[in-house]
Amino acid sequence: AEANHTEKPARGIANPMTMLADYQDKFKHISFRREDGILEMTLHTDGGPLRWGFGPHEECEEAFLHIGRDRENQVVIMTGTGEEFSGPAPDPKANMEAHHMGPKEWAELGWTAKNLLTNLLAIDVPMISAVNGPALRHAELPVLCDIVLASETAAFQDSAHFVGGLVPGDGVHVIFPLAMGLNRGRYFLLTGQRLDAHQAKEHGLVNEVLAPDALLPRAWELARTVLQQPEMNRRYARLAVTEHLRRQMNELLPYGLALEGLAITQ
Repeated sequence: AEANHTEKPARGIANPMTMLADYQDKFKHISFRREDGILEMTLHTDGGPLRWGFGPHEECEEAFLHIGRDRENQVVIMTGTGEEFSGPAPDPKANMEAHHMGPKEWAELGWTAKNLLTNLLAIDVPMISAVNGPALRHAELPVLCDIVLASETAAFQDSAHFVGGLVPGDGVHVIFPLAMGLNRGRYFLLTGQRLDAHQAKEHGLVNEVLAPDALLPRAWELARTVLQQPEMNRRYARLAVTEHLRRQMNELLPYGLALEGLAITQ
């Protein structure tokens, strides 16, 4: 008998779609709220500013996967908690001493690092970041969003890679030179340069700088403006404006991770 195409397919192997209830309360370092199809994703540690580590690294990788599979998400806002977006800035000497691991350990971390960015870029709806304060660890995550808003208190730095004893190969070598220009990007990565919000705007990392109390309202205002477009306009626009990023990432991310792994396992 012919299938009844008016019925929704049962969730399961044939329909891997995710629902908000599947992941809303799943993560220790991420909270979610959704209104009118706009998903707000807030990073935190125990309700305060995010302290980066293996836990948030793994959770963000999985969260981006769920977000991308949830068709109820029409626009995504990514933000942080309190006075910082992500931190802390690590102590360079301690960082260098800690960054030694075996091939098996690196294989697991490298796998997560690859999927962290590819899962983010696989989200096929527009993304807005609201950087509420310094983004000193994994600043590439908000920069990868389509619209980047920053509080006047925000700052951007790659504090954990080259100046901390690591090869900057887990995607930052792709993102920052693309966003800032080749020479500015290389300087940023190799010196640990810290840019305040206005400098980041001048360097092409940020679109708007706002007062702290105006940041999230502006993100929601823009999200609602984007939401006025038909759904497939939104989804296909996201695909169109991120295709160059995805191609660069697919080509250069595995190579960068291989170089980072060679250095970290020596």
